[in-house]
Order: sequence, then C-alpha cells, then structure tokens
Amino acid sequence: MIQIRDLSFSYEKKKLFSGLNLELEPGLYGLLGKNGAGKSSLLKLIAGELFRHGGECMAAGYDSGKRSPMMLSEIYYLPEEFDLPAMTGDRYIESYSPFYPRFSRDFFDECAAEFEVSAVQKLSTMSYGQKKKFMIAFGLATWSSILLLDEPTNGLDIPSKSQFRRLVAAGASDERLILVSTHQVRDMENLIDPIVIVEDGKIIFNHTMEDVTSSLDLVLTDKQPAEGEAVYSEKVLGGWLCAVKSGEGSGREFDLEFLFNMVISCSDSLEAIIDGGSK
Repeated sequence: MIQIRDLSFSYEKKKLFSGLNLELEPGLYGLLGKNGAGKSSLLKLIAGELFRHGGECMAAGYDSGKRSPMMLSEIYYLPEEFDLPAMTGDRYIESYSPFYPRFSRDFFDECAAEFEVSAVQKLSTMSYGQKKKFMIAFGLATWSSILLLDEPTNGLDIPSKSQFRRLVAAGASDERLILVSTHQVRDMENLIDPIVIVEDGKIIFNHTMEDVTSSLDLVLTDKQPAEGEAVYSEKVLGGWLCAVKSGEGSGREFDLEFLFNMVISCSDSLEAIIDGGSK
C-alpha cells in the first residue's frame, strides 16, 4: 500500500528527512513523534501535497509525487486544519463524493448520526468540532484504499473521541490502510496498532503491540531499578514502572504514552530485544 525508500525532504535549509524508509500494508496504524518530528510532512508527502527531494514514495501502487487522478481517488487526506466552502453538507457530498468511486452515502449517514452532525446544515455555520466530525465522516465514507488522518481528535470533546474510536474501527478493513498521526496518544488507546514512531528524520519504531508484549513485561517496584535491571523505567504513583525482558514480569499492559517514552529513550536497545525475540 505504502512503500517509501531512501526518502529525503527539506524545508529550505532545514533537513527533515534523509534516507527514510517505511513500508505499510493494510491496517490501522498510529504515527507518533515529537512536535516538529515531521509527522504532518510525511502524510503530505504520501498524499502528494509535498514533493520529495530524493528517494521513492509510492502510495496504492502510484508515485505520490505525480498526483495522478487514479492515485488521488485512492487516497483521502484530512489535515489538522482545513477550510470548507460556504455550502451545505449535502452539497459538499454531491460535489466531492464523485471523486471517490466507492463512496457510501449510507455509511456517511451512519457516521454523521453517531457524531450528531447534520448534512443539511451549512458547513460555514458549524463549530470547529462539528466541521472536524463532518470531515472525518466523509473521509471514512470514501472507502479510499488509504486514509490519512492528521490529529483527528483535536477539537473533539470527550464523548466525540469515543465515537471517533468506534467509527474508525468500523471503517477499517482488510483492504484499507488507515494512518493516524497524533500526539494525543491517550485518545488512541486500544485503537491504533501497529505503531510507527518518527524521530530525527528516521523511522525508529514500526511494530505491533504484540511484538512488544512478547519481548517485554511491565512490573511495578517500590524502588528505582539499578542500572541494567530494566530496559526502561518511569516514576509513577506507588513506585517505579519498569519494562523488563519477557519472562521476568507480571503481564501488565503497555500504554501508548509509556511505550512512546520508552522508544524515544532507548530505541536501539529496544529494537535489538524485539528483533532478537522474533528470530
């Protein structure tokens, strides 16, 4: 679905990516990284809204930089910030859905009803949260092969975030790749998997939670572990939460925030443990 090889990209004098490699098959992925790591830029490169300076970027079998009509009909990209025309939701659907041959009005209506947004209303009169929900519903209903969502839960209230998780799960399929870029990791718990993490212009992590839990366990101890006793540890209420090599722990579940901090802190040693466990 997505094949990126030796990709390079810079903003004027700021180098963002150099030799970036990533290959993704259908699934529901999370794209994580620090602010400024290049998550939004990577989505735009995949969607053909930015043009790489070197390497290869293929999406749904097409060169993303060429922005062919066939490729664009297979990709739906929802940026964090967007402008909508002064028309009703129904008119928007009538105007833009023909670009997506598998668009389902029934599924859009199902999503809109869950989100409690009306296609009869003028888009310009909606709040930012309502606009975001309308566009998420539209993106899901395109049934595009690749769905790219950049910070989709920003602007959503707590009930809407729960609705978002249910609808994205319903919009996933064995033939669809959904890539969600976010720093709101708690909003994505139990939804995104595998996890892709970008740092310093490289993909430093691309694994499923099963890869992690089959190689590492979490334990809670009442004192800080000595050097070498844990792969990674954090001070938490009640003691220290430690990631240790599999077989030494109690089977606690990893949360995304802990996983992200662990990867950023010790990606090389973590990769060695996971790769060693998978051989």
